Amino acid sequence: MKKFLRSGYTTGACAAAGVKAALIYLTTGKVVDDVELTALDGTPLKIPVARVEKTSDGIRAEVIKFSGDDPDITNGASVFTTVRQIFGDDIIFRAGVGVGRITKAGLQLPVGEPAINPGPRKLIRNVAAEFNVGGLEVTISIPAGVELAKRTLNPVLGVEGGLSIIGTTGILRPMSEDAFKNSLVPQIDVALAAGLTTLIFVPGKIGETIAKRLNFPDGAIIQTSNFIGFMLEAAAERDVERVILCGHLGKLVKVAAGIFHTHNRVADARLETLAAYSAAEGLSAAEVKKILDANTAEDAAQIIAANHLERVYKKIAARASVRAERYVYGKLKVATILVDYAGNVLGTDDEKILQASTNF
Repeated sequence: MKKFLRSGYTTGACAAAGVKAALIYLTTGKVVDDVELTALDGTPLKIPVARVEKTSDGIRAEVIKFSGDDPDITNGASVFTTVRQIFGDDIIFRAGVGVGRITKAGLQLPVGEPAINPGPRKLIRNVAAEFNVGGLEVTISIPAGVELAKRTLNPVLGVEGGLSIIGTTGILRPMSEDAFKNSLVPQIDVALAAGLTTLIFVPGKIGETIAKRLNFPDGAIIQTSNFIGFMLEAAAERDVERVILCGHLGKLVKVAAGIFHTHNRVADARLETLAAYSAAEGLSAAEVKKILDANTAEDAAQIIAANHLERVYKKIAARASVRAERYVYGKLKVATILVDYAGNVLGTDDEKILQASTNF
């Protein structure tokens, strides 16, 4: 039986619901248990309100984030919205506890602004337009956001102090692969805005650790997860001059084989590729069979080391770079660094990049 996944609502929708609950209290004195909103795509939303109260700072409402069946780290977190009337007709947005501020160029908002994205701002303005109350100061807080933000890309993107208030419509549908891939792209925009034209693509923590050890700028280090091909395309579209692939042998050997989505359930030719390149370097048939029978790329690397064939890594790195350049039709240059779990550099096709990042 097909399971239908439940949708939820974004932190932006939570904040907008809090604003509406606060304005209802401000204009009528009523405390409501839920409010109705129209999402930016026209979908009606009914969002529960946990609490509304008057404080010394204004009217504060609490909404509990509900993510549906999306694995969102903010699910169950309290989103507090404090509304205060001010002179004029505009809305001023403030970042409370657990909501970040923009510290790097390249995002949707200027440096110094609260990390309350354009979608949520528009949703809140739409809500405010239902009430004739003049200017407002809206402060959004997510107390748990101080810690939760450490589990996001916000520190890399230059959002400091907490989470971003996000959402393009207000509806949170279970995250698709496309949504996750698109969430990685702003790293490139931030790096380019900082004047960096050579980027270090790392599929995971191992590559990131090596990249930092090689003294590459933190702002140039871009997490790709398994979506190396997608991120290469995004870089090429933005006229990035050069990408250095830096990651574990087990990931980047797949790129040498022309595999650009590196999750093992999509494609896996690690051992076959290592075996083929080792055979081309003179490894005996018996030893090639050992590589094919190995459990992991790390196991295969031990066989390669035992046969003193470490030179094979330079060939594999070079092939990964060639394949990556072909993938984006030569729109950017690529170099590759292969490493192991212990953090050792196994090989590269460009020795210059091992000399304390001389390209920067």
